[in-house]
Amino acid sequence: MENIIDLLNWRYAVKRMTGEKVSEELINTILEAAHLAPSGIGLQPYEIFVISNPEIKKQILPIAMNQAPIVESSHLLVFTVWDEYTKERIDHVFDHLISKRNAESAFYERQRHFAKAFFGKMSIEENFHHAAKQANIALGLAMVAAASQGIDTTPMEGFDPTGLDEFLSLPSKGLRSSMLLAVGYRDDENDWNLKNEKVRKPMEEFVTFFL
Repeated sequence: MENIIDLLNWRYAVKRMTGEKVSEELINTILEAAHLAPSGIGLQPYEIFVISNPEIKKQILPIAMNQAPIVESSHLLVFTVWDEYTKERIDHVFDHLISKRNAESAFYERQRHFAKAFFGKMSIEENFHHAAKQANIALGLAMVAAASQGIDTTPMEGFDPTGLDEFLSLPSKGLRSSMLLAVGYRDDENDWNLKNEKVRKPMEEFVTFFL
């Protein structure tokens, strides 16, 4: 595949997977792409749960509307986000940043105080939706990284978030589920969506240029 447009034309919403295992090396590449994703003020208000245990995936299946990729995937990634931008969480991020860069500066302290003030004005629900949007950037990069390795992904928003949160004990961790990403290999024989043409709205309806 020569470029990113080829990759994006190759990938599609896989409906059936083979169950074949994706190597640990390739999974780690996908996770590292998500790890390197940009996020607002660099806070990375999300965590990824990686599920490869077949029994756990079977238990998640009814929570996720019985979608086949849940159990047919090699790995199921659960993107979870902070339920709240607490001062403690913001401090932890900036303390880590200053430690890694071995530098203290007025700039970092301004950023720290700005983050606390900005998110402190939001409701908890607004905090969640902001964090979920940040996590979606990481999810998108994970999908592109997977495609670059010839690996299929299926993003899924169709699940009971409360049920999944309870199953994974997320409230005790201060987290909420936002998206699922099934990772694996397409089933050429049984996936009805494989032969469908990729259709998007016309570019002139998608982009507006101000020249």
